[in-house]
Amino acid sequence: MRTGRRSAMIGLPISVFLMAVGVVGIIGGVVVATGNQKGESTGAGFVGLGVLVALGVLGVIFFIPIWMGRRTRILIDHTGLWIESGKLRNVIPWNTLAGVCLYWSNLGRSQKLYSLELFPTGPIDRDDPVLWALVRDEEPFRPGLPRLRHRLGIPAASRQQMVAAVQQYVPQLWLGEYERAAGHIGRPDAKGHRERTRGKG
Repeated sequence: MRTGRRSAMIGLPISVFLMAVGVVGIIGGVVVATGNQKGESTGAGFVGLGVLVALGVLGVIFFIPIWMGRRTRILIDHTGLWIESGKLRNVIPWNTLAGVCLYWSNLGRSQKLYSLELFPTGPIDRDDPVLWALVRDEEPFRPGLPRLRHRLGIPAASRQQMVAAVQQYVPQLWLGEYERAAGHIGRPDAKGHRERTRGKG
């Protein structure tokens, strides 16, 4: 499943558009700063330029991870769930898991976000070069499962295929589907990852 390509096809054009809006805001700011604007500068105008620049920054924030993950693929076989990102690849073996489930949450009125949750039986490497961005630390949906787990965001179009593959290879690990609060995907601990890996490699 080429999840990176699907995300890039949607996310990159939006990111580029936002960055273009930001460039317009910067150009407008330069024009105002040099006194070449038509008419007088107003507070509302400055606010508008600030919003344009902020949208551009948001575009950059979205663009970087989407571009870096454009080659991401997910492969599932009898050994486990493989994540391939460019030249790097790693596996989450089935025999290291206590359970697998699907989380979903609403995104607006008509869309849903899906993630595959992989709960380990023991400790996991929070700073693995391939898997670190999937690690989440939060309360499990039921007692007996660990706080740390891998959370793999998946496109809605791939949900049934992903669930079917897990149930085919490890039906004994399948824990079902559960609704979570909006925005459940969350963010990886990028700051902690940088601090823990500083000076390594």
